[in-house]
Amino acid sequence: MSVHPEVLWAQRSSASDEAKNVVYLTVNLPNIDESSLAYELSSTSISFEADAGNAGVPVKHYAFSLEFYSEIVPELSTKHLSDRLFFIVLRKKEKQEEYWPRLTKEKVRNAFIKTDFSKWVDEDEQEGDSGPVEDDFGMGGMGGMGGMGGMGGMGGMGDMGGMGGMDFEKMMSQMGGMGGMGGPGSGDDGGAGAEETGGADDDSGYDSDDGPPPLEAVEPTK
Repeated sequence: MSVHPEVLWAQRSSASDEAKNVVYLTVNLPNIDESSLAYELSSTSISFEADAGNAGVPVKHYAFSLEFYSEIVPELSTKHLSDRLFFIVLRKKEKQEEYWPRLTKEKVRNAFIKTDFSKWVDEDEQEGDSGPVEDDFGMGGMGGMGGMGGMGGMGGMGDMGGMGGMDFEKMMSQMGGMGGMGGPGSGDDGGAGAEETGGADDDSGYDSDDGPPPLEAVEPTK
């Protein structure tokens, strides 16, 4: 039995520059076994199959297929496989300023297809865009930093002895009123919350496959 991998997407559009008329597709799947990778791309669809896993993660078979909202040019599309993902740049066939309203031909909810906010640029902000983005080729949100665990809890600072005999406990007690920093309401989770907005289970009816939600008008303060 196959498992559907997470698929992230973003896009650019241009009526004159083919290089800026693309769809970025990322199969967010680490440790893909290249020998098992089966990838087919046509002008209207894509299919993907591969085994992935390692000693710490059981090997599973992943697969998906979908039909694109509009046609692409397979011969001008490119791909890259890293140890963390499979990245594809699809060249749109029709050159136009307007974005695709969604990735897939059919407007259906798919919990595995999500907007790639790290690569997304709003349609009306493309003019200032530097051009097609390059994949991070395995940075994977810098997850490899392990929450900065490599700093060893800052133990290497030697109890801060190098600060000239400063009474660390006294300093911390004086900072007690600043305990709200990083606590509830400080906004530390703002980034994660923003990315979850518009997920497949959103009761608002918004589908992340359609791209980021539109901005709501704000009434001026009287």
